[in-house]
Amino acid sequence: MRAGTAADRDWIFRLRHAVYAEELGQHATTEAGRLSDAMDGLGVVYLVVTSADIPVGFVSITPPWAGRWSLDKYLSRAELPVLDEPDVFEVRILTVEPRWRRTVAGPWLMYAALRWVQSRGGRRMVAMGRADLGGMYRAAGLRPTGQTVVSGAVTFEVMMATVGELAERIRQRYGAALDRLAPDVDWCLDVPMRTGADGCLHGGASFEGVGADFRHLHRRHEVVAADVLDAWFPPAPGVLAALADDPAWQARTSPPVDAAGLRAEIAATRGVPEDSVTVGAGSSDLIFRAFRQWLTPDSRVLLLDPGYGEYAHVTAEVIGCEVDRLPLTRAERWRIDPDRLAAALAGGAYDLAVLINPNNPTGGWLPATTLREVIAQVPRQTRVWVDEAYVGYIGLEHSLAGAAPNVTVCTSMSKMYALSGMRVAYLVSDPATAAGLRRWTPPWAVSLPAQLAAVAALRDPAYYAARWRETASLRADLAAALQATDRAFQVDPAAANFLLVTMPGYAKSAPRFVEECRRHGVYLRDLSPMSPAFEGRTVRVAVKDPAANARIVAAFAAVA
Repeated sequence: MRAGTAADRDWIFRLRHAVYAEELGQHATTEAGRLSDAMDGLGVVYLVVTSADIPVGFVSITPPWAGRWSLDKYLSRAELPVLDEPDVFEVRILTVEPRWRRTVAGPWLMYAALRWVQSRGGRRMVAMGRADLGGMYRAAGLRPTGQTVVSGAVTFEVMMATVGELAERIRQRYGAALDRLAPDVDWCLDVPMRTGADGCLHGGASFEGVGADFRHLHRRHEVVAADVLDAWFPPAPGVLAALADDPAWQARTSPPVDAAGLRAEIAATRGVPEDSVTVGAGSSDLIFRAFRQWLTPDSRVLLLDPGYGEYAHVTAEVIGCEVDRLPLTRAERWRIDPDRLAAALAGGAYDLAVLINPNNPTGGWLPATTLREVIAQVPRQTRVWVDEAYVGYIGLEHSLAGAAPNVTVCTSMSKMYALSGMRVAYLVSDPATAAGLRRWTPPWAVSLPAQLAAVAALRDPAYYAARWRETASLRADLAAALQATDRAFQVDPAAANFLLVTMPGYAKSAPRFVEECRRHGVYLRDLSPMSPAFEGRTVRVAVKDPAANARIVAAFAAVA
């Protein structure tokens, strides 16, 4: 299984002519014996299945950034409004050589199309399937829309499904078969054959180079873990001293059951009432705990798109909420438009709105004064969750902690305070909300070493402020160096401890670029699965120390 190459196009066009012109009579035959259309020049992707390196079938995918659809020839947007959505991918003309039609070639092409769409952030798929083969498409999980299309002598059904539905259908009905057949398939696509365990992709692939069994930790010095946004600097000296002071006692001793000392330190540092603070073992702990209390499948949620994937995973996949997205675009350099945000929230249609400021993974942000003006227009029945995991990099004065009774601020101590391994985060909300959350907080939620480290970190604001300023300088230097490796790259320096690099359309895909950089010991984050807005061409690069940044630049130069 592989992506179609330029060399495959002649074979594809000849097979299309043989099937759709000669066999089915959908199109008139041509003297050249080749059949193509205007879509072939618009970024349409072909996936090809082979046997002994000989192509035997193909499927084509139209991504949303192609700008038009094959279905536009037959149906208006009023008849099929889903085509106006930015996260829809069109799968078309799945075609197999006649003698391979009763084999697994067709199902493998359908599965490959699903994985490719998943890898580019697609959330819905629409297909035009031959009516006489409708059973095959229904078995895969596609549902008829009620629209049919007649082209020549062939009738097609227009079918669609969400990517999540299709993935779950395949997992339940065909997962065992995939596992059995996988060893015999030469999978050459730039996307893994199988998805991750929980359906939410995170960074941290660099542990593949180190070893998750912790038997070869010396390898950590051989890789550059720029795929996760862990701080490049060490924790404050006081943190290291606290952790070094009698580690045997720390390991064997139960922590304060409700982290009262940590909560008091947070309240004093942030200038908020102690009863407004809820602590957790990282922001993911707090997201899962709070959202499962506040939301049901009947809830409606607004997210930024692109945005941190955990929010879409928990709201859409775990809870099953109706999720709308406020799109951020490359053309606007991922700017968060406060007017559009205010307009989306003003009507009170949402039970929850999630804002990430600065936004991960795009790096855009809004000043606190602007966000307060937006929130002032939000009806009180709409909860506003503000994720401030990176707010220190723009200045703690831009925090919205305590801004309004319907605002909950989530602050991770992982990325700003160099405590990712400790797993500490906290919420600041109105006291009634905090009390409700604490009822569902298990005892000893934050370990003793983590509590000691977090308290020590909060007591040294000058150290961290200096590191945040230094990060901005390192980020600027890294951006300039990466831009110099290839002027065709679009480098977007974000406001936090990372930046984005977008490849030109003719270059390697982001998944392939990331894969090749790993051969140099440099791990980057492919953003493609997070949103179609990245068009499979954007990577996120964490800012590291000067030596590691030099290795990142060298890998870019070698791979570009």
